[in-house]
Amino acid sequence: AAYQLRRMGHGVTVFEAQPELGGMMRYGIPNYRVPRDKLAAENQRIVEMGVDVKYNTRVGKDVSVEDLEKDFDAIIWAVGCWTGRALPVDGWEGTPNCVTGVAYLKAFNEGRMKVTGKKLICVGGGDTSIDVVSVARRIGTNPAMSGNPEDVVHDDSMDQDESLVAGREPVDATLTSLFTKENMMAAEHEIHDAIHEGITILDGVMPLEVIKGDDGRATGLKVCDCTMDGMTPIPVEGTERVLEADIIVAAIGQGGDMIGLESFDNGRGLMDTTNNYQLKDKPNHFAIGDIVRPHLLTTAIGQAWVAAESVDEFLKGEEIKKRPKVDVHHFDLLEKMHEAGLDPEHFDPNAGDQRGTSSSNYAVHNYEDRSFAEIISSDELFLGHFEVTPRHKRSEDVPSADEVLGHFKERMQGLDEETAQKEADRCMSCGLCFECDNCVIYCPQDAVYRVPKAEATTGRYVATDYSRCIGCHICHDVCPTGYIQMGLGE
Repeated sequence: AAYQLRRMGHGVTVFEAQPELGGMMRYGIPNYRVPRDKLAAENQRIVEMGVDVKYNTRVGKDVSVEDLEKDFDAIIWAVGCWTGRALPVDGWEGTPNCVTGVAYLKAFNEGRMKVTGKKLICVGGGDTSIDVVSVARRIGTNPAMSGNPEDVVHDDSMDQDESLVAGREPVDATLTSLFTKENMMAAEHEIHDAIHEGITILDGVMPLEVIKGDDGRATGLKVCDCTMDGMTPIPVEGTERVLEADIIVAAIGQGGDMIGLESFDNGRGLMDTTNNYQLKDKPNHFAIGDIVRPHLLTTAIGQAWVAAESVDEFLKGEEIKKRPKVDVHHFDLLEKMHEAGLDPEHFDPNAGDQRGTSSSNYAVHNYEDRSFAEIISSDELFLGHFEVTPRHKRSEDVPSADEVLGHFKERMQGLDEETAQKEADRCMSCGLCFECDNCVIYCPQDAVYRVPKAEATTGRYVATDYSRCIGCHICHDVCPTGYIQMGLGE
């Protein structure tokens, strides 16, 4: 969001609650997924655009919302979801070695947790639960570890001794999911990779109770098989059993830490916004990312772009535009024509007979941007024009069960520049004209013609003489990209 706003010329201050920038991307996702050097370089690149950053400064605690409102014209809340949901079973509350996935991963990502418990159980089925068990398999355990494995999760000031790394041993990591593997929230390849790394996945299993020892710590998790009625698990009688555990992690959902921000809470630990990411009852406040809806990094980044446009319009005193059905970067033909000094003439609706508009300079017959109304699907394309070109897939470095201990290399390998260009060349430009001339060549009436060079600009390459057009649809049929849409007047 700061990046987009700086590009628009606005002054931006980021209030960062943590010691480093990056939010959940830095503290919630393991380093073998998001390399820290790359993330740090991207953050620094944005800061050097002139973004002011206040580190270790939490709004609602170190700075009041009222002070922010006095000092700034608009505020974007990108505070993430740092509170994990507790497991709704007997014995969870108050049990020290029952922790949330968010807290567990934060302790690891801060570099404080070097080893963990010998037997770890994570209840989940989504991406966070995969990260928890994958981290556990990588850091292992060490019999020489002092205290308990949960101590470093609960105490932000605790940093396990680096010497524990040398003597670490493999961890027994088990992931339980209400849903069967084919219906789990995690991606199919993530599930495959986890099993390859030696993780046990018990699918179609629901937790029933935390079993505790005399010291009040959990010794196991009682579970049973289940079937699903929508989102409600139905236990299968006679399948109850206890899974031994030194530490139990719940990765079943997240919410925002709303301490100091209670007036923004929608009752579910999140913030409610319009489609423009403007808070519904606070016009100079906007919200993006997980605090709106926990989802992907790319979702949050896309929301930031939309919110930045909304903030820009708000600060200019303009009406915030309604977002289109397909919310992407849009091409504006009229803007391109203006840049080239080819603005259409003024249209007078009372000028009389309007037939023959293809020869009039006030009419632009290109459909500027169909994505405002629809997604161009593959059945709109003429696929015969495209050779079958295999994907250039990224390779993965997924360790086996015997190799996973201490394996922190980046799991997904990026494409080199040449291969990335080849992959980009596979794009079929759905809904866009790439000037193939098919419509000009195949029109039997010579109704479609190239716009003269002096009148052409990006997106205005061909035009139609409607006195010649007989509506045969041939131009539509031979268009490789689905750009031409027939049905004038519909």
